[in-house]
Amino acid sequence: MRSVIFLLLCCSLLIPAHAASSGWQSAKHLQAELISEYQQVSAGQQLQLALHFVPDPHWHTYWQNPGDSGLATSLSWQLPDGVTVGDIQWPAPQAIAVPPLMNYGFEGATVLLSELSIAPDYAASSIDIQLQADWLVCEEVCIPAEAQFSLILPVGSSAVVAADYAALFQQARQQLPQTLQAYGRFDTSGGAFSATVDLPQPLQVEAFFVAATELVDHAAAQQINLQSNQLLLQQPLNTYFSGVASQIELVLVTANAAYTVQLTQAGSGAAEILVTQGRQRDNALWLILLMAGAGGLILNLMPCVFPVLSLKALSIAANSAQQAQQQRDALYYSAGVVLSFVLLALLLIGLRAAGEAVGWGFQLQNPYLVALLVYLLFALGLSLSGVVQFGLGLMNTGGALATAKGGKGSLFTGVLAVVVASPCTAPFMGSALGYAVSQSALVALLVFAALGLGMALPFLLLAFVPGIAKVLPKPGAWMDTLKQWLAYPLYLSAVWLLWVFGRQTGVDAQALLLIGVVCIAAACWLWGRRQLTQQGVASVVAVLLLLIIALVLPALAPQPAVDQAKTQTAGAHWQSWSAATLHKLRSEGKPVLVNMTADWCITCLVNERVALNTDSSKAALALYDVTYLKGDWTLRDAAITEYLRLYQRDGVPLYVLYWPGQPPEVLPQILTPDTLSQTLARLSRQPQS
Repeated sequence: MRSVIFLLLCCSLLIPAHAASSGWQSAKHLQAELISEYQQVSAGQQLQLALHFVPDPHWHTYWQNPGDSGLATSLSWQLPDGVTVGDIQWPAPQAIAVPPLMNYGFEGATVLLSELSIAPDYAASSIDIQLQADWLVCEEVCIPAEAQFSLILPVGSSAVVAADYAALFQQARQQLPQTLQAYGRFDTSGGAFSATVDLPQPLQVEAFFVAATELVDHAAAQQINLQSNQLLLQQPLNTYFSGVASQIELVLVTANAAYTVQLTQAGSGAAEILVTQGRQRDNALWLILLMAGAGGLILNLMPCVFPVLSLKALSIAANSAQQAQQQRDALYYSAGVVLSFVLLALLLIGLRAAGEAVGWGFQLQNPYLVALLVYLLFALGLSLSGVVQFGLGLMNTGGALATAKGGKGSLFTGVLAVVVASPCTAPFMGSALGYAVSQSALVALLVFAALGLGMALPFLLLAFVPGIAKVLPKPGAWMDTLKQWLAYPLYLSAVWLLWVFGRQTGVDAQALLLIGVVCIAAACWLWGRRQLTQQGVASVVAVLLLLIIALVLPALAPQPAVDQAKTQTAGAHWQSWSAATLHKLRSEGKPVLVNMTADWCITCLVNERVALNTDSSKAALALYDVTYLKGDWTLRDAAITEYLRLYQRDGVPLYVLYWPGQPPEVLPQILTPDTLSQTLARLSRQPQS
């Protein structure tokens, strides 16, 4: 009998050593065990190990991103050669509110899976698994704990499932977020974490969790908006945010399931190689090209473009009896427009690659270039007024100029039209530009070329469609009078750019530029007299000297002091924008209107005069207690450029309305007097999400 009892005792001691569980380890307010999916394994096999936590009621452990406080569970393995284990496969977390904090973790029983891999040439008869686990368990107080787990798995010719634990492993796999085959990217500009996810099918997402720590303000409201199959997410940045990896994991939670997707930081090259998103971009490209063409077409109606286009219209009218010459001029003009757009795109792409924060209209953020445009438009006006003739074929009233000169004139007009068009952003154009600068260089060039074709389309139709060309009046004496009248829109454009220059650099620099304008006037007058009387070399020297003085004067202008100007001109109903100010207001739950503008943006100025600075709009802002923030992009500002990219824009104007509990709403680029008040009234009636 003693021999039988001894044998049974030995067997009872051996069974746990080769069981599928390490046995329970007890700690304060929590019990844990290490379990194997198989009670016997084989060489070359992959299997799951599970760390099974059972805390006391109302106690919880933490996710890989614990939130505002807490500590993620960590595992340290000791394994024999030829055996490896993967990272923790985290279940979808829960939001655990501990006001004013928000934590992410697990209440109740939790299973953390890890994948064990055995080499095909593993020859030992068993696998000795040693695990050191560290965790934090919390209710109102938090208690750190650790435990050591030991598990020995026999190795045989075939694997044997641990049937007693099959249900536990099945349930643990069901609690893992499903991998979502979707393309997503994120950005951290504008004081917020923002992400877009192109879903394979619409999902009604109720909450999201970012795995990166210290990225979002965990207790702040989440903005979740589904537009067709695109999911838009936003949450304010964490107070301690200092940077983030280029790729992060995001968990999306619906009413019935959870999904995980990898997000790539906007601008990272890794996002461009995803095949599924590549197909989606190809499908969207045609629509974007159509939008770009429509935006270029509407650009002809913008007030900053009309003065230069009047020159081209006059040229076509002058050649109404010569269809071949009309067509040639239209082609040259179109080539000038398209090539200028493409060159602007190349310059923009090059500056972006060098790390510069630039966008549409960036050339007018340079005061010296603004000064040169003042000179150019003023000199063209003097030419139309008859003070001087440049001989570029811009007016070509009698067809006396050679063919080459006429072509050069049309080409130059196209270039000039694009340069002065850059302050304007027509409807459809903002979305097309925002899309272009976030894509590859080839796609960006295609979009900019489509903009150019759209802008040149009216003149191509006039030249190549006989029915349209017949409505043009025949050349006559009226053309010389019209030519002189068309000088005044150019003078007004020069005055507007002179005002922009003054806003950028101050009144002293503006006075220097006015002296330069006088020098340009004198140089044009002298050159005009020389054209009439064929005067000698002295007049040429005087003209060159005046031009040199005009070019030097803007360079002597004092450095811009935009920050002081912002402080001095801040109105009673608006404040200067900054990412920190926006973040603070949104974290306080206040409605905010953001207006990104620039002094050289005609559309922006008209919108402010017509729709934002009116008594009715001011009353609406006061009624709904909306804080109005204005960002000034007149001079280069990297923070504003990043904010524009956040909303897929590459130029101003941009109007974004933040309403508590609702996703940010981008207002139209062309505002009406009632746009703001109607939008605020609608948002105030919607329930908070």
